[in-house]
Amino acid sequence: MTWDQAIADWLVWLRAAGARPATLRLRRYQMLRVAAEVRGRPWTVAAPSLARWLAGPAWKPETRRSHLAALRSFYAWGRSQGLTGADPTGALPRMRPTPGEPRPASEDALGRALAAGDDRQRLMVDLAARHGLRRGEIARIHARDIVDSAGGWSLVVHGKGGKDRTVPLLDGTAAVARARAGDGWLFPGPNGHLTAGHVGVLIGRVLPPGVTPHQLRHRFATVVYRRTLDIRNLQRLLGHASVATTQRYAAPDDAQLRAVLSSAA
Repeated sequence: MTWDQAIADWLVWLRAAGARPATLRLRRYQMLRVAAEVRGRPWTVAAPSLARWLAGPAWKPETRRSHLAALRSFYAWGRSQGLTGADPTGALPRMRPTPGEPRPASEDALGRALAAGDDRQRLMVDLAARHGLRRGEIARIHARDIVDSAGGWSLVVHGKGGKDRTVPLLDGTAAVARARAGDGWLFPGPNGHLTAGHVGVLIGRVLPPGVTPHQLRHRFATVVYRRTLDIRNLQRLLGHASVATTQRYAAPDDAQLRAVLSSAA
């Protein structure tokens, strides 16, 4: 079996399991890169070849870990289908998770982005920085997701892994979003709604150099945590499966740390 055929069949399997289009595109890119850069057919590649390939590029740890996850999924599928009796990824080294540091966008960066953007970009920035949404979550908002709840307007967010959550909307944001969405997509595109990548590009255009759209989500987490110290509700707002992940988004305030330290004196 060729790499192209194996990858195509594997992607069908992932799609049947509910993988989202963005995940499918990423996994396809990753395994096509393996096919182009690792010698041998899919079921004859040995662990040392894969280890040398993973060790080569100057990737960040998260990128290397993501490629390893793609390899593990691909070969697990191959074994489950009886295409191979061996899984070379079982002999690959485990990668320890690296604790990420919060990287919140500054209030100055947020203010400059809001001042520089058009109406569409300002709404995207608002949803990222003041509501904590990811690019893909912003892209997929539909009018039906903006709901009138007991305490005010809320938003049904379609998160990663097909997991939905409901978060409150600020009154001003809700009014702008309802007017803009009408009865369709909040950010329509040629084939439905805009892609996550397109949303990221549009937000990035109004951010100062060196500031990324994802740092707006870190800004949201940091501000909420510093004002409330409520990590559990912040976890729910961000749609994280683990509090440990949320802790990598929220930067503690130096004054709070000093107050905690003083309590032990």
